[in-house]
Amino acid sequence: MPAFVTRRTVRFADCDPAGIVYFPRCFDLLNGVVEDWWAEMGIPWRVMIPERAIGLPTVAMAANFVAPSRLGDELVCTLTVVRLGGASLDLRHSVAGDDGVRFRAEQTVVCTALATNRPQPWPDDLRAAVTRYLESDHAQHPAA
Repeated sequence: MPAFVTRRTVRFADCDPAGIVYFPRCFDLLNGVVEDWWAEMGIPWRVMIPERAIGLPTVAMAANFVAPSRLGDELVCTLTVVRLGGASLDLRHSVAGDDGVRFRAEQTVVCTALATNRPQPWPDDLRAAVTRYLESDHAQHPAA
């Protein structure tokens, strides 16, 4: 299964007074990874959201923090698709530094129509793009 991998540098604005990444900034980092992933697939949010009126809200997020990240650390962010449903998408994130995993997260995103803010089925082109990243040991569940 292919994974989307990108790098991020921890910046001053990411850190709390103790000098480590403030945990809510980890969720901001993941949001940026997801946005970059869609752009890599040729479907940037600048097109999907304002032009196609498709929303991608996160409806669930769980994280396990393993080790702190600090100013200047280079992080490797890995995203894989765990499940692709009819309107939802489960993602797995792993963020690592030179010394190993810093945190992991599970995220559920839902495809919505911006006009109604209600779930809608994935458009065919989005479904096809996401399927390339689907873990091979997990089946698609179009009913979800």
